[in-house]
Amino acid sequence: MQAVILAGGRGTRLGEISSIKPKPMVEIGGKPIIWHIMKLYAFYGVKEFIICAGYLGYEIKDYFTNYLLKTSDIDINFQSNSINYMSKEKKLDWSIKIIDTGEKTLTAGRLKKIKKYLHNDNPFFMTYGDGLADVNIKKQLKFHQVSKKLVTMTAVYPPPRFGSIVLEKNLITKFSEKNVGDEGRINGGFFVCEKKCLDFVTRDEPWEGTPLIKISELKELMAFEHNGFWQPMDTMRERDYLDMLWRDKKAPWKVWN
Repeated sequence: MQAVILAGGRGTRLGEISSIKPKPMVEIGGKPIIWHIMKLYAFYGVKEFIICAGYLGYEIKDYFTNYLLKTSDIDINFQSNSINYMSKEKKLDWSIKIIDTGEKTLTAGRLKKIKKYLHNDNPFFMTYGDGLADVNIKKQLKFHQVSKKLVTMTAVYPPPRFGSIVLEKNLITKFSEKNVGDEGRINGGFFVCEKKCLDFVTRDEPWEGTPLIKISELKELMAFEHNGFWQPMDTMRERDYLDMLWRDKKAPWKVWN
């Protein structure tokens, strides 16, 4: 099966770093966040990727084109004009298509542009290149297949952002931390889709707009409830949090060895 990753975003809330690299190439533990996402899918046997590149898409192409050079020691023999890569990590058995879908194209428009690369007979996975989770991809696929609907979307609880204070006549008497689950579920960004769902994309538009609304109105949109770890990377604070989890060896999304 194939996994499509939307990777054309700029990530303006990440500050200066967004001027030199696209959001999916921002590093967590020394590896781009898109690499972590792909490792999750690969753990569940999904190793054929279509990356929808856009803003600074060359950076994504350069990273994977020169992946061995970036991750290996090398043995150069000028006499035989050869280079031997002495990889420090397990060899990847992935196939990757990196498609330029336009710098300013919206998410549904990007999906429409890669439609011709999708297999006809199988559903495909789709996610965004800026969030991490420990979603069980295998269980999600089975749930989707049993439902026989066009689209299955992960439904998650957002991480708590703000606590609250308790006031008594302007006197602060208590600080109350917000807990996961205090708010309703939201779109977690991990989808399983039938190719036919792209027929609902009629113009360059957000995937979460008209296409998903129409699909839900037809009762063809299912929610796969995920109660585990889920964390977007919209700000440098969130990037630093994910990086800390990785470096402290407490990254819940690292399900691979």
